Amino acid sequence: MSRRSFLKTSMTALALPMINFGSFKVFAASETKYSSKVIELVNSTQVFDMLSLLSPIGQMMEAMLSKQPKQQNAYKISDDYLHTILASGIDVFHPAVGLGADEAMPFVAALNSMVAQHNQHIKRIDSISDLDELKKGQQVGLIIGIQNADHFKVLDDVDQFYHLGQRVSQLTYNSRNLIGTGSTDRSDGGLSAYGVQVVERMNHLGMAVDVSHCGDQTTLDAFAVAKKPVLITHSNVRTLAGGHIRCKSDEAIKAMGKAGSVMGITGVRQFVSDKEPTNIASMIDHVDYVTRLVGVEHVGIGSDMDMEGYDDIPQPYYDALKANYTASYAFRGKIDTDGFDHPRRMFDLTAGLLKRGYSDDDIRLILGGNFKRVLTDIWSA
Repeated sequence: MSRRSFLKTSMTALALPMINFGSFKVFAASETKYSSKVIELVNSTQVFDMLSLLSPIGQMMEAMLSKQPKQQNAYKISDDYLHTILASGIDVFHPAVGLGADEAMPFVAALNSMVAQHNQHIKRIDSISDLDELKKGQQVGLIIGIQNADHFKVLDDVDQFYHLGQRVSQLTYNSRNLIGTGSTDRSDGGLSAYGVQVVERMNHLGMAVDVSHCGDQTTLDAFAVAKKPVLITHSNVRTLAGGHIRCKSDEAIKAMGKAGSVMGITGVRQFVSDKEPTNIASMIDHVDYVTRLVGVEHVGIGSDMDMEGYDDIPQPYYDALKANYTASYAFRGKIDTDGFDHPRRMFDLTAGLLKRGYSDDDIRLILGGNFKRVLTDIWSA
């Protein structure tokens, strides 16, 4: 039985809400046990994953490769999968994907449809006050974001998508657009004049600017131009990942810290390390690095995966996923970081942070307090 099938089966034994765990086993069919301290920290913290998909990645890839329109089935969730989400310990999700301009409106509509269909358990987050209404294990928050800004063809498009619920937007995905340059493009000319106007309009409205996939100069330009903190929702430290181009330089991390912003550490294997083993301890090395460089108040989590990771995605969708990226992504075997590839990953991460010597207060900041603070600043426009 695959890990994906095993976890799906195990989740059927759970009853909602997942607030009082009763024993040290978080999931009924799992042999993994967590200390009472780990359980208390996750249960009593509003946990943010600033890049985590609510729909299974394999399902999204299947829809993309089928003859049917992507949005018809790509962003739906079953009751079983919703059960897994509610029991994960994660309270706030930012399920952004990389899209072209013509796909943005159907994607936002699909997320709004998801909220309407599951309104008892999923709440769209438009403002910080919405977070106060979430009840752990019973309802999760969904922040609408897109990993690109191709759909901002004119400045008024920023306003239109804001009023449809979008609260975060990457300026670019991996390639160049009218705004700036992505991390895997041949050269990076930084923000265009139009890109500066887009950042200014986003700041004015209270839409968060995200530079996770931006090239180095575009990233630095965004921090220089913005009047509000610029997010790095899901990226890692380049120095620790063998110089991977999708990770951030020390210069960018220092700019992020100076802006009072937050960087979410991702579990994508090649962004974590270019060496083996690559595990949760390797991820925490990135938390340590950012903490030493700019302070613990500037680091969070942006896993960049669905509930169960990438490596159980059925063929041919797994190969198709990798084929969507350039050789500079440097895939090697597995995509997931060992130990961070399952729905209870935030419990394992918390255990690792405790082992590394982080205080309870610092762990609460990393799990969600930092992103909540910076979004309060950005959305106050």
